Order: sequence, then C-alpha cells, then structure tokens
Amino acid sequence: MNPLALDSGTSQDSEDKLKSTISQKTDLMLIAPLYDEKSEEQNSTDTGSEKCELIIGDLHTEKDTTEDGHYEYIQGPKLYLVMLATTIVYFLIMLDNTILATAIPYITNEFHSLLDVGWYGSAYQLACSALQPFGGKIYSNFNSKWAFIIYLILFEVGSAVCGAASSSTMLIGGRAIAGVGGSGLLNGTLIIMNSCIPPHRQPGFYVNLPVGGAVAIVLAFIQIPDLIKKPKLRDVFKNAIIDFDLPGFVFFAPSAIMLFLALQYGGNQFRWNSQQVIGLFCGSGANFIVWLIWERRQGSNAMVPIAMIKQRVMWASCVAALFLSGTMFITAYYLPIYFQTVRAATPFISGVHVLPNILAQMILGIIAGGLIQRVGYYPPFVILGAVLNATGCGLLSLLSPHTSIGKWIGYQIIFGAGRGLAMSIPVLAVQNHLPKYMIPASMSTLVFLQNLSAAVMTVISETILTNSLRDVIPLDAPGINPQVVINAGTTAAALAQAVGQDQLPGVLWAYSHALQRIWYFAAGLAVPPFVAGWCFSWDNVRHKAMRDKEAEVSSRA
Repeated sequence: MNPLALDSGTSQDSEDKLKSTISQKTDLMLIAPLYDEKSEEQNSTDTGSEKCELIIGDLHTEKDTTEDGHYEYIQGPKLYLVMLATTIVYFLIMLDNTILATAIPYITNEFHSLLDVGWYGSAYQLACSALQPFGGKIYSNFNSKWAFIIYLILFEVGSAVCGAASSSTMLIGGRAIAGVGGSGLLNGTLIIMNSCIPPHRQPGFYVNLPVGGAVAIVLAFIQIPDLIKKPKLRDVFKNAIIDFDLPGFVFFAPSAIMLFLALQYGGNQFRWNSQQVIGLFCGSGANFIVWLIWERRQGSNAMVPIAMIKQRVMWASCVAALFLSGTMFITAYYLPIYFQTVRAATPFISGVHVLPNILAQMILGIIAGGLIQRVGYYPPFVILGAVLNATGCGLLSLLSPHTSIGKWIGYQIIFGAGRGLAMSIPVLAVQNHLPKYMIPASMSTLVFLQNLSAAVMTVISETILTNSLRDVIPLDAPGINPQVVINAGTTAAALAQAVGQDQLPGVLWAYSHALQRIWYFAAGLAVPPFVAGWCFSWDNVRHKAMRDKEAEVSSRA
C-alpha cells in the first residue's frame, strides 16, 4: 500500500512512521559508503531486492549500537580516569618489551646461549599473535571492561613467573603466559578508547599513550559503553563455537607456531634443507590455506572477516602495521646488543643509549597527532615516516666499534622520528573509516599483525645474526670457533672471557659486521609501508567528522 495514502484516523501514526523512515535513510547515507569504495558503481546495477537486503543489514547494525540510535561517549573525570588507566597499561607493555630488550645480553650470559634470544622475545609475541584474532571475538561478545581486566591479570601472572625464573625454559614459559594476557591488552586499549572518545578527537588522545594492580580498580568502577550491543552471557556460551569461530582458531594457531619454529630452527638446530624445517614450513602453509578457506566460508562470523580485509583502508593499514612493527622490534632488540657487545656498555648505560630513538618517537608522535587534527589527512605521515624509517635503519649499517656518539644518536633520531609519524596511523585510519561493528575485529587484526611481525622478524633477525657470525668470524677473528662465540653470550665481558683479550677486537668487529645485515633487513622492511601509504584514504577526517555530526543532528530531527 502507498504510505502516503492515509486516512485521517491514522495520520498521526503515519507521520511518525514517515519520520522514522527518513531518519533511517539518513543513517544509511552515512554507513553505506564504508562498505565498499565502489558502492556507487555497484548500486547502479543492483537489483531492488539486493538494495533492500543492504538497507536492512545496515540499519540493523547501527541499531545495535544503542537503544535509541544515539551513542553517548563518556566525559569529564571518568574519561580522564579511563585514559589514565589505559595509558598505564600501554606503558607497562611497552616498558616490558623495552626492559627485556635491554636485559637480553645479560640474560644470555646468565643462561649461556645466544640461540635463545629469539625465544625470549618471540615466545611473548607468538602467544600474542596466535590468540589475537580470538581476542577480537572475546571483545565482540563479552563486556569490554571485564575482558580487559582478565587479560591484565594473565599478563601480571606471566610477568611474575618471569621474575621468578631460574632457568631459560622457565623464563620462556613466563613470557608465553604474559603473551596470552598481552594478546587482549593492546587491542583492548584501542577498543576502549574508541568506545570513549569520538573518532575525530582520537589523534589528540593517542599521542598520550607512549607517555603514560591499580588500573583494574580504576576500570572496575567506571561504566564503559560498548560500541555494539553485546548478547546475553547465556547466549554467548550457547553459540560459542559459531560466534567465537573456534575451528578457525584451531586451524590458525598451529600455523603460526610451526612458522615460528621453522624460522627458529633453520640454520641453528637444523639445516634449512632438513626434513624438520621443510616439514614445519609445509605444515604451516597447509594449515594457513585451510584457515583461509574456512574464514571465507564463515563470512561475517570469521575471526578475520574477508570482507573487512578487502576494504582498501584495512589492507593498507595491515601492510603498514605489519612492517612498521617489524622494524620497531628489530631495532629494539638488537641495538642493545650492539651497545652491550660492540661498545661494552652496561645494561643501564645501554638503556640510556637507546633513549634518542624512544624520545624521537614520542615527540614526533605528539606532533603527528596534533597535525592530523589540523590538516585531516593520514597518508603524508605514513609516507614520510616510512622514508625516515628506511633512512635511519640504513644508516645503522654504518655502526662500528668506533662510531662517534653524535652519529649513533643522529641515526636513532631519524628512524625514531619516522616511527613516531607513522605508527599510530593504521589504527586511526581504520577507526575512522570502518563501521563500528567492525572495530573489535579490525583492532584485533592490526594488533595481531604487529605481534606476528614482531615474533617473525625477531626470529629472522636472530637467524641472520647467528649465521652471519659463522660467516664473518673466520674473516675477522681467524682461529676462533664461531660456536664458542655464539655460546658465550652477548656482552663484551663474556666474549673476552671466552676468546681472550687478544682476540676480542676481531670478535667485536665480527659482531658489528653481522649486525650490519640485520640493519639492511630492517631498512628493507620500511619499503612496504611507503607503498601502502599511498593507498590510504585521502578523505579529510575533519570534513568527515563534520558530515557525521550534521547527519546525526538531521537524524534526530
């Protein structure tokens, strides 16, 4: 029946319905462009029934955010308490990684093996990456606040095990437990911030993250809104297998573990062409293919929805996050080895020596956040950041036992500035250009890729280091067995004890030359983010925020 053909007895009801229809269509105008950049072209060829299904699906998604269609962000003291709590958590995670990286040379001396360097960092990152997609499902189905607190408790338990570790195996186990907790903290921080802060204001808040048991108490007494309406707890457990995509997790986790083991064993415990290494690579690839097929069949219920990945802003963000994280962790783990081995610095002094890149990243991150709010464009920051990152990592290859202080400070400032400009852009771009119901999955995917990159790239770097030492030690320190150097540890004192003072200069030059290959590798990893930077959306985020606000006002009218 024609909705305008109304009799007088139903005029009021019909008027209400008409207003509702207009409001829904206004909401749709906001949402529809986010699904596909070719939406206008596709709409011209869609059938009427397909358009109807799209409208129904989109309106249902937006309706799930709140009861009345209007989302209320928290404000005032509560907002600042949440920001303080999440900043402390973010700071703890970054501090954890920084402390470990600085302590690794000392730890290798304590447990007498360079071969475990990759395990100390990658056990944490592997647990994070393997469980990261699953964490997205946790935040999509459970209350964000309590899920975050439980992850925080797991992280603290793992940290306690590491603190009490009396062996290399116990330390690696503690790192893995901490990684299970960490798998839900970084993405949880991003999800909570997105729930509390309007998208157009987020760049100004993200710059505070690097600067920043009490966190759980603060969060427990503050009501944090959820971006999407969560199902009842009974329904969550009833549909756990489908909603959590448990088969997808079963397919993916072994793939990540086998890839890590293959990279860890290759060239160290086994030859690259050994059946053990080849078998692990094949098993990892086979499981990954099965996982991809399964995820495609799952559609919107997948841990990593394929439709989400196909969107340009998402895959560009994934590429940038993957490789930027790789360069960050490579420099974080191997610069302390340079300072404590080649330059004979103590762990404390080594930590002081890496401050230039940390401070540069913090300062440029603050500047980038302010500039984004003013200019409204993301791509220039990714592009310039990638260029500076590649340049700085390339300059690190010039480091030697006699490099001046000014040079190694300058090199660090360059690549630290590049990371500061680019690191937060993938998260901001995704949060501003994807529908709200995709935010948990998209945040988990980005953090998953960052952790996977950290695990894989640090293991590859360790393999590069140990294999390079076997190549260059006979040239720089003839007569020294490379395995003696590898087993000695990574401080100058331990090497002097193992090879003698007369052979130490040659061994230090060998370490410097071996580390050069790692810096080349890190510089190469900065190239894909440069390419991805051009693929980000050039839509001005300031204009988009204004359009969103106008549309919200018109939808209430």
